[in-house]
Parts: sequence; C-alpha cells; structure tokens
Amino acid sequence: MARLKPLPAIWIISDARNDAALEYALARLPRGSGVVFRHYHLASRDRRARFDQVKRLAQARGHVVALSGNARTARRWGADAAYGSVQVLAPGPALPRLVAVHSLWELAQVKRGDAILLSPVFETRTHPNGKTLGPRRFRLIAARSALPVIALGGMNSVRAKRLKWPRWAAIDAFCDKATPRIPLDS
Repeated sequence: MARLKPLPAIWIISDARNDAALEYALARLPRGSGVVFRHYHLASRDRRARFDQVKRLAQARGHVVALSGNARTARRWGADAAYGSVQVLAPGPALPRLVAVHSLWELAQVKRGDAILLSPVFETRTHPNGKTLGPRRFRLIAARSALPVIALGGMNSVRAKRLKWPRWAAIDAFCDKATPRIPLDS
C-alpha cells in the first residue's frame, strides 16, 4: 500500500455544510494538513468540478487531498488518497486509504488501509443527540488499531488537546471565524 508520508495529523472533512467556507478553512489549516473531499450533495459533474477547485487550493498550501469513494475514482481524479468504508475501499489500485470506522467490529474488518478515522468521538452537528464513542471508548478501540487513528466527530483543537490525541479531523472547526487559528506546532 502506498503510504502518505508523512501522514497529516489534522484533517478537514468537506460537505454541503462547510462548502461556502471551504476556501477560508483551507487557508486556516496548518500547511501539510489533509482534506477529505466528500460533497455527496453535488451531482457527478459538479462534484468533479468542485473537487478540482478544492484540490488546486489545497495542494497550493501543501495539503493532502483524499477523495471519498473508491480508490479507482480517487486515482482517476488525481487524489492523493481515498476515503470510505471498508467495503468501498477494499478493491482498487494501490493508493493510500483512510478507512471510516465506528466500532470495534468495523475495525476488525479493516484489512487494507493506511489510517483509521474513528468516530464519532463527541456529539456532532451532523448527528445531534446521536450515540457517541466518548473519550474512554474511543481510546479503547484506538488501542486495538495497527494503523494510525484519526479522531473524528465533534473535534476541534480544544477537544483534541483535552483528549490528548494528536491526529484529528473536523467538519466545522476551521470554518468558524471565532475559532482560533491552529498553530503549526499543534
């Protein structure tokens, strides 16, 4: 498996909710961070055009770009990596894979990947009042992973420090002008 070297510690996950602020968010990310491009809300042609825009902006700042979907599409679109569930990512060419995991059972299914995005650690705006892992369960599952684990779900720099977890991803954390800029040494 081709590895991302070095694997970014901080990631932004894109979707309909943060699309309008995405350029602002990309500029706030520390150089060399990661972007997971989802944008499921767009039709195929529009999704591809938006991906190309985001990729250009991200790569200009040294960010790694992962496309949500299978590895073949990610390779064809020129993404640096692919992101998705075990089932979506299993087939395809050698390309770094970021695997979405929500339980110990799902973690056990991962046979091919470069990093795990384990979620939801905390309550999220996407799923308010939804079931979360919480810090303790997150750590117990993360300890079982042979791959680097990226915390996802209600994450921001304050929660990452409280969790004492160096690798994290967020949808909203970089889009709010009230959120402090994350320094490069975080």
